[in-house]
Amino acid sequence: MSARTEQNGVRPGTGPGAVTIRPRLALRLSWIGAVLTLVLFVVIAVILRTSETGVFFRLADQVSMVLLGALIAGGILLFARPRVRADENGIEVRNTGLPKYLPWEAVYGVAFPDGASWARLDLEDDEYLPVLAIQAVDRQYAVDSIRAVRELHTRSADGSS
Repeated sequence: MSARTEQNGVRPGTGPGAVTIRPRLALRLSWIGAVLTLVLFVVIAVILRTSETGVFFRLADQVSMVLLGALIAGGILLFARPRVRADENGIEVRNTGLPKYLPWEAVYGVAFPDGASWARLDLEDDEYLPVLAIQAVDRQYAVDSIRAVRELHTRSADGSS
């Protein structure tokens, strides 16, 4: 774990009342899409040498098709990465890239605006951080998740007063 995401040597999301949230539907769809993409590219690679297209495909072309499918599948799997780990000290948000840790003092609010696809953390200067782990398509799971995060945020604000 990097020093940026640790606070006082403690991993975020492991303190009292810790929660870990991952999207449900996006996780399933990402894995299904990645597997189907890879299978499709493998099938295309096998068919390349057996079909009469007027072009002569070699083993290197087949290997390239499989590698291209693996790269695309890996890109699809980036949508399976979102995660939130929160406890009474702060929140760590990992969308598709690197995780970002914020102490609760830096978070002004936890919002899920009407019509939004995912939640967000309101920060200072009218900035916000999207929270892709809490998605509207997860319905009741998203409601329960946003309530848990809001409760931690409220509990931390009450404790620091």
